[in-house]
Amino acid sequence: MTSINCIVVDDEELARSLLVSYISKLDFLHLVGEAENPLEALQLMKEHSVDLLFLDIQMPEIKGTDFAKMVNANTKIIFTTAYSQYALEGYELNAVDYLLKPITFERFVTAVNKVKTNNTVEKSNSFTIKSGYDLHKVKFEDVQYIVSDSEYVTFHLANKKIVSNQRLKTLEQELPSSLFMRVHRSYIINRNSVTGLKGRDLLLSDVIIPVSDSYYDLVKEELF
Repeated sequence: MTSINCIVVDDEELARSLLVSYISKLDFLHLVGEAENPLEALQLMKEHSVDLLFLDIQMPEIKGTDFAKMVNANTKIIFTTAYSQYALEGYELNAVDYLLKPITFERFVTAVNKVKTNNTVEKSNSFTIKSGYDLHKVKFEDVQYIVSDSEYVTFHLANKKIVSNQRLKTLEQELPSSLFMRVHRSYIINRNSVTGLKGRDLLLSDVIIPVSDSYYDLVKEELF
């Protein structure tokens, strides 16, 4: 497996140490170095090839969101911060994910798996769904939404449905976050299929998808 070279950028030593310890637990992540501020990070990026930045937002001198605008577009960014109000700004900068401190290892793994998945997805516009003994090759853009029912999920395409024995949580980690979004414990939607928001329901043309309270604010910020 190809390693993902990463840098941790945070002015707080404890925050850096936590992420460094998490990185050491995953064999596909390679820590290039850690930086106390963006200027140190820039120096590291001149000396090494860097695929991923764990970037704190609130730092003296240069905010993480301002530094992100200076970074090569090929370098993925996962923002870290103690302040949830910066989430929208982070997503507007096309960050892979946004980690709210204190960061749990489980949440960390979800975020870095998106980087791993996106690296693969960028080379392909389709994926394979196993349904019973059958295999279906499907374009990402053709999936309008996905519904979970216990250990099964149903992929809803424009002209058919495909039932597969897998969990929605696993799919959330594997599907490209630039195109798909979890909006409910039982639903993942294709962002491009959304046509409106009515109360607590998302509209996908004539299909109504419920939005959980925990996802509602993020849905409004990212989709509207």
